[in-house]
Amino acid sequence: MKQLALIFPGSETITEGDTNIFSGTWKFITDPITGGPITPATIINSLIPIIFILAGIVLLAMLVSGGFTIFVSAGNPEKIKKGTGMITSALIGFLIIFAAYWIIELLQITFGINILGTPPTPPTPPVLPPYIPI
Repeated sequence: MKQLALIFPGSETITEGDTNIFSGTWKFITDPITGGPITPATIINSLIPIIFILAGIVLLAMLVSGGFTIFVSAGNPEKIKKGTGMITSALIGFLIIFAAYWIIELLQITFGINILGTPPTPPTPPVLPPYIPI
C-alpha cells in the first residue's frame, strides 16, 4: 500500500516509508479557494448545500412515513390524524426550506457573493427588438 485510503483534494499524500508525517504544512486546514485560513464563513458556506440535501431526504422520509401511517391506520381516527399531521409538518418544512433556498439565491445575486457553491448569475437585461426606420 503506497498511499492512504483517503486523499484530500489539494493535500500531500503520505507514502509507506514516510516516518515524519507531521512535518510540512497541513493543507486541509486552509481554504481551498483563497488559500488562507478557514473562517466560519467558509464552514457555513460548505455546510449549507449539505443541510439542504439532508432536509430534502428528511422531507421525503416524513412524507412516506405519514402516508404509510394513514395507509395502515385501518380506519383508526387517531392514526389518521397522526399521519396527516406528519404530512402537514413535512409540507410546512418544505415551504420553509424552499423559502430559505430562494432567500439565499437572492442574497447571492444582490450582493454578488458565493454561498451555495455556484457563482451568482446577474440578471440579464431585456432584449430589445431591432430598430427599423420608417
